Amino acid sequence: MSAHSAPGPPDVSGRPGVPRYRPPARATVDARLLESVRESVMSDAGPVTPSRVAAAVQASGRLLGTAGALAAVEGISAELNGLGPLQALVRDPSVTDIFVNGPGAVWLDRGDGLERAPVAFSGEPQVRALAARLVAAGGRRLDDGSPCVDIRLEGGFRVHAVLPPISTAGTLLSIRIRRERVFSMDELRRNGMFGAQVQGVLERMLERRLSFLISGATGSGKTTLLATLLGLCAPGERLVLIEDAAELNPVHPHVVSLEARHGNLEGGGVVDLGELVRQSLRMRPDRLVVGECRGAEVRELLAAMNTGHSGGGGTIHANTAADVPARLTALGALAGMGQDAVRLQAASALDAVVHVERLNNGRTVSCIGVLQGSTAGLVVGSALDICRGAVRAGPAWPKLAERLGLDPGGWDPGGLDPGELDPGELNPGGKNAAGPAGPARPPERAGRGDRGGGEG
Repeated sequence: MSAHSAPGPPDVSGRPGVPRYRPPARATVDARLLESVRESVMSDAGPVTPSRVAAAVQASGRLLGTAGALAAVEGISAELNGLGPLQALVRDPSVTDIFVNGPGAVWLDRGDGLERAPVAFSGEPQVRALAARLVAAGGRRLDDGSPCVDIRLEGGFRVHAVLPPISTAGTLLSIRIRRERVFSMDELRRNGMFGAQVQGVLERMLERRLSFLISGATGSGKTTLLATLLGLCAPGERLVLIEDAAELNPVHPHVVSLEARHGNLEGGGVVDLGELVRQSLRMRPDRLVVGECRGAEVRELLAAMNTGHSGGGGTIHANTAADVPARLTALGALAGMGQDAVRLQAASALDAVVHVERLNNGRTVSCIGVLQGSTAGLVVGSALDICRGAVRAGPAWPKLAERLGLDPGGWDPGGLDPGELDPGELNPGGKNAAGPAGPARPPERAGRGDRGGGEG
């Protein structure tokens, strides 16, 4: 597809309020001017700054006018030191993902589903050049010998690139953008991720130092929710974050972040998540967090949570909360753990599972469950089910309420009318807040009664 091919459907999303697709704009940077400026700037050592680009544009002798010169400097700076034609999309703070499926097929995600973006590349060579430059900036190499690369760049970009012939449609780029500003719990509630009742439960989970996993599909908001929840931890706690690619940036005064390292061309120098979890235990973490459990590191994480490191968390890919046990079992098998070992470790280590989904109206918490060991194996019992804002208690609510420090005696485990859940009763602002049928459990018994190290 060329940069000037016919536009796509008039309304890509089909939903009201989503901007209609606009044909890709013509490139504003002349190729010969770009090459001239590139040669001028690269001839001298030093960083590529806007001032150097502006000087090179002026030295080119082109009569561009004030507006034209500013546009040229901006466009060339993006080509040499930014995201090229994609740079303009990053200015929208709601954009979380950008996908390049070809020179004229650029898509973005602003939280309401994928939309066609009004930008285009001049051709396949420009896409490949951008991909190679971004990967090189991340310290890796993108070529025929290494056609699939995932890297993290300064500025909060996570870039995944695939070259032909692995990709049959040309060079593919997937860019995830980590915003420096983290949402507050109130902002997530206003955006529809949860209601006041569920917010109270989540905040109390952090206050009572429950260990938890956030499950969901890719792009469902797991990392966003986890970063916000970690900001609720007490300022005096030491948070150690372990990630394959650093994406978590909680608003907290004491955060230590560890990032896995890929091997070099010879396969040496690998530092995987399992090794990072082992190293983190020597760093005296108050809360140990694995950004995404997706491999053998689950063994070290469960072991850590069973040795007094309560209040930890992480994310895991799963279709539903009920699928989390199967996912944990599969990951445990990668670490050589049997099904019984995973069941015993997980049931003892993890207090709750929070499942998030991506619906037509945005991202939302759809279920909060409790991991339990049974004769049938490891299962997630439903404690709270949320559908279109209505909250209903499930069979596992008494167990979760007990761990939250609430008296579950007055709650109907078979079903709870939304009106019966008073947000004030779940407000963790007071450590001795009472449940609907009696006083809360004493604050010194944080999390589970059989595990120490918690705070009330």
